[in-house]
Amino acid sequence: MIYSTDVENSLELRKSARPAHLARLHELDSQNRLFTAGPLPAIDSEDPQDAGFTGSLVVAEFESLEEAREWAAADPYVAGGVYDNSVVKPFKKVLPA
Repeated sequence: MIYSTDVENSLELRKSARPAHLARLHELDSQNRLFTAGPLPAIDSEDPQDAGFTGSLVVAEFESLEEAREWAAADPYVAGGVYDNSVVKPFKKVLPA
């Protein structure tokens, strides 16, 4: 699992890098390696609008922890200055079966 936190006021940076970021997620999905992915709204709302987001979560299957770290480091949100930090940890899927 990849848990990333945004820099402050990241909304405009997110908008710029979003198409490339989503393309990589769609690629994982087309390979049946993506369990779930999405942003973390800054407020309790489906559409936080100007409040923006505080980070993202990606849960996907990789060959190794190192591959997951490399994938996370190459995220367009990293290159675009959206993410302040990313934590990559092993994840064991239990449910749903």
